[in-house]
Amino acid sequence: MPEGDTIHRAAAALRTALTGRATTRFDAPRLYGPRPALGRVIERIETHGKHLEIVWDDGLVLHTHLRMNGSWHLYRGGERWRRPTEQMRVVIEVPDWVAVCFSAPTVETYREFDRFRHPGFGRLGPDLCTAPDDELMECARRILDYPEPECPISEVLLDQHVACGVGNVYRSEILWACELSPFATVGSLLPADCVQVIHAASRMLRSNLQHVYRVTASEIPGGLAVYGRNGQRCARCGDTVQVRRVGEHARTLYHCPGCQVRHQPAAAAKPHPDEPVMDPHPAAAQYLADLPWRRDSLAG
Repeated sequence: MPEGDTIHRAAAALRTALTGRATTRFDAPRLYGPRPALGRVIERIETHGKHLEIVWDDGLVLHTHLRMNGSWHLYRGGERWRRPTEQMRVVIEVPDWVAVCFSAPTVETYREFDRFRHPGFGRLGPDLCTAPDDELMECARRILDYPEPECPISEVLLDQHVACGVGNVYRSEILWACELSPFATVGSLLPADCVQVIHAASRMLRSNLQHVYRVTASEIPGGLAVYGRNGQRCARCGDTVQVRRVGEHARTLYHCPGCQVRHQPAAAAKPHPDEPVMDPHPAAAQYLADLPWRRDSLAG
């Protein structure tokens, strides 16, 4: 699952291989927009959260949005691809290198001077991997002044118009680090809370720019505090980490109900009766019931 740090690493590799070189092949079977002409030189490669842009010397911009499953790979000429050909969305060849984008749901081109008039693209928030302090404060203000104050902070963190770079893994880890309830509405947050969340997000993303595996809590085995740890004991309070599917796209959210209670709405303390917090399989329920710290709490 790509996030801001992953995209930055991919962009760094693509810059090394592609920038300043003439395009010898371009193939994009699902492209929306004009195709770059062969022979045109790639001038720069930029990232904005999960958006990656490749810009040619005539002002044409290739925009890919990787969302949940997309990725960019870089190969030497003739090297075997690591993913199936049917998942290919873009191929760009230059002398000695082949860049391939797999499974990106958005692949489109437009002229650079039309950037902010492009339908649906909008003005993205600052990139938390590179933003200076004044832009980080602007991100905090965007949370504080969010136009939908009843929206939970866990959803606002994924809004790339607030800030770019946070994906599903980081939102769970950021909120745990800040001891914030993922169901806290942005309207209930104080200015200091907004600053804390943005600084935690920026710190985590920047610390992982050079890492293949994400580490947000180095003192915890595996490097992650809550993400992927459903049913395990929270390293901070000892309660059981839970996972729920939330939001319009029902994405998984990991959190600890024992210590992530700041600004928690009363209605969010327990899930809706029809909403499972874990795998509904009976074996999962038995597993949770047999956890020693769960048995103790139920008995006492």
